[in-house]
Amino acid sequence: MSLHRIAIVGRPNVGKSSLLNMLAKARVAIVDPTPGVTRDRLSIVASLDAPQGEGPNKMAEITDTGGYGVYTAEDQRFDDVGEDLSKLSGPIEAQIAAAVGRSDLILFVLDAQSGVTPLDETIAGILRKRAADAKILAIANKTDGPRWEAHAFELSSLGFGVPVLVSAKNNYMRRGFLDALYTALPREAPDRGDESEAEMKIAIVGKRNAGKSTYVNALAGEDRVITSEIAGTTRDAIDVRFELDGRSLVAIDTAGLRKRKSMPGRIEWWAQERALASVARADVTLLMIDATEPISRVDKNLGAEISERFKPCVIVVNKWDLAEGRPNKHGRPVNTGDYAAYIEKELRGLTHAPIVFTSALTGEGIRRAIDIAFLLRRQSHERVGTGRLNRIFKDMVTMRGPSSRLGTQAKVLYATQVAVAPPTIVVVVNHAELFTPEYQRYMLNRLAEQTPFNEIPVRLIIRDRKRADLDDLISGEHRRRRLEQAAGDEPLTEEEIAEMDILSGVETDMFEDESL
Repeated sequence: MSLHRIAIVGRPNVGKSSLLNMLAKARVAIVDPTPGVTRDRLSIVASLDAPQGEGPNKMAEITDTGGYGVYTAEDQRFDDVGEDLSKLSGPIEAQIAAAVGRSDLILFVLDAQSGVTPLDETIAGILRKRAADAKILAIANKTDGPRWEAHAFELSSLGFGVPVLVSAKNNYMRRGFLDALYTALPREAPDRGDESEAEMKIAIVGKRNAGKSTYVNALAGEDRVITSEIAGTTRDAIDVRFELDGRSLVAIDTAGLRKRKSMPGRIEWWAQERALASVARADVTLLMIDATEPISRVDKNLGAEISERFKPCVIVVNKWDLAEGRPNKHGRPVNTGDYAAYIEKELRGLTHAPIVFTSALTGEGIRRAIDIAFLLRRQSHERVGTGRLNRIFKDMVTMRGPSSRLGTQAKVLYATQVAVAPPTIVVVVNHAELFTPEYQRYMLNRLAEQTPFNEIPVRLIIRDRKRADLDDLISGEHRRRRLEQAAGDEPLTEEEIAEMDILSGVETDMFEDESL
């Protein structure tokens, strides 16, 4: 399905990101009065309804851009550590030009309350030259009520016709704004080839200056996100779609993280929250480690966040070209084996995660990380038959059961996989208190050896045996047939079927558990 393409442009603080959030019906862009919050291109896909429902919906990719001419004011030029942010103006404006060049419709956002400024006139001149083939709509944002409408109409002096009035702040004239967008787009989007759903989403996370944006640009084959030596250049979570060896991917470039106490303001706090949210919506996470720096508390915290969310993870050791061969603490040249052992010691929650050594600058190892990410995604969607799981867990307990001071014998009554991505396995036992966290780690290690889940996290849920209610016993036959079918070519044994009759109330109880 082809998409219409819309770019939102304008000077800083006219409300571009607020308009994007309104179109997305969600807070996808960070909104703050500080100039320069948005730096990269941030895109969403939205469905635009026909006016009064008379016509088909139109799907559009809408791209928010950084404010043109940002960091020109002296009091906004330097960050909290004294870096000159004006060095980012060129890359930001290059991203704006790229968005304009690929769009069918451009929303030139203006501030109805402040009127036309010299910077607005500069942007208008640029659009006339660079966007000759695209339709341009002047948008008078911050028309917060009737008393601002006359001021909004004055913006027509820029020569782009009568502006479309709207307030992203309080939704004033929102319906008219949406109808104007719909009407401005042609009935059919230009055919740009295959724009089908991406096969995989990967979130790239790590501390500041680990090389995440350089890595994304190397994958995409273009300068899709801004890179610089200034720590914290990326602030939002940027979705970058690209094709790699015939496979469609979305790479989510995230803000570099640092200790919360080091954050200078709420913008960085929001950026960090977006980075962590990106882990939740990705299929696979790439945790990027800077090989030239010691593994930090931030790296460890990120590893813990990924582990707690049960996300498949590839540990990407970036800048390996700079670290390989350096002397270690024993004076010998460091190699991949040494560094892998170091990672295993420092990132204990990710011992199952494969490690790839790369250099985003030279391109070494970049595609290998993506190939492994596809393998992990496939593992996370695997299912293991109920009969096989029961045999695996019962053998575990028989060979090495959990110890009990009172001599109580632990027994696995029933095990089944109830979900994928992450694989979620419920094990019903006679005494759940015997299955301590330490013993559950043993179970997970043995499970990794005997199932496809050898490099991904598995959610293991231990449940006590429960007696069935009368209604459950009446429906037991139907439930038994359904679970036998789920087991595939590994039918349940008579013992397992008998246990299912006893435990027929367990499945409903499991799905009422919010932890699932």
